[in-house]
Amino acid sequence: MSRADLDPAQEGTGGTAQESAGRTARTTQESTEQRIPLARRGSLLLNELRTTLRRWRTLALLGVLAAVPVLVGIAVRIETGDGGSAGGGTGEGPAFISQITNNGLFLVFTALAATLPFFLPMAVGVIAGDAIAGEAGAGTLRYLLVAPAGRTRLLLTKYATTMAFCLLATLVVAVSALTVGALLFPLGELTTISGTRISFTEGLGRALLIALVVAASLTGVAALGLFVSTLTNSGIAAMATTVGLLITVQILDQIPQLDAIHPYLFSHHWLSFADLMREPVYWDDLVKNLGLQALYAAVFGSAAWARFTTKDITT
Repeated sequence: MSRADLDPAQEGTGGTAQESAGRTARTTQESTEQRIPLARRGSLLLNELRTTLRRWRTLALLGVLAAVPVLVGIAVRIETGDGGSAGGGTGEGPAFISQITNNGLFLVFTALAATLPFFLPMAVGVIAGDAIAGEAGAGTLRYLLVAPAGRTRLLLTKYATTMAFCLLATLVVAVSALTVGALLFPLGELTTISGTRISFTEGLGRALLIALVVAASLTGVAALGLFVSTLTNSGIAAMATTVGLLITVQILDQIPQLDAIHPYLFSHHWLSFADLMREPVYWDDLVKNLGLQALYAAVFGSAAWARFTTKDITT
């Protein structure tokens, strides 16, 4: 006689127990498979950074930014080769350009002043505008959202990547300018805007601080570009719109009749970093600039989050 014949109820109980155990095992396996991507979410930012920095478009933008200080340095060297002064002695040209021949470190400040109104924000606008729209246009956005990172985390990762590019782009300009300045002009003590003398080491420290302030000045453009990127599935359209808005704001900031709105434009206090070369440092415009950038980042960052988290992803 079989075991099932002795106790039919026991057979049912055993079958139910086996099925329950099987379901538990499958549930455990599925939970483990879901936790594996969660453990890897910390690498999402690193992967995004690698992807962005490996693109030819990004490398081309960094190359153009690195070339600007080279061109400025060579132009000043040629112009002052016969004993003349940079800017023709008329004070024309970017800030600090007349001081480059006295100290090559001033080429860092001049290059940042020359690239900040257009080249740097344009590069940031391209990266930010392509952040979401580029993924949608390439058909990879849905695959990114399959991961348990979620839309908010992905959006924050995109913004962090854009901010990392802001810092990298600014440092590329500064390092290129410092290298060219050291090769073409003398280095040594610096004379501040206030007329006081500071050591070359302190000048390097201020140059680094100025680079950080310039990078922070681009946070508003980065947030604006990210918001525009959530409005369309075309990366080219998002990049063009962001750059167009940047140019529009720059034009508005130059119209005297619109001086009432100038303090609220994200570009209005960009060149306030020059106050870091005063002794003592004049902080008022610097604080206004950083506060305005934080406001733009909060407003357009929130708008980007509201749009992206409710957007119907079809591509």
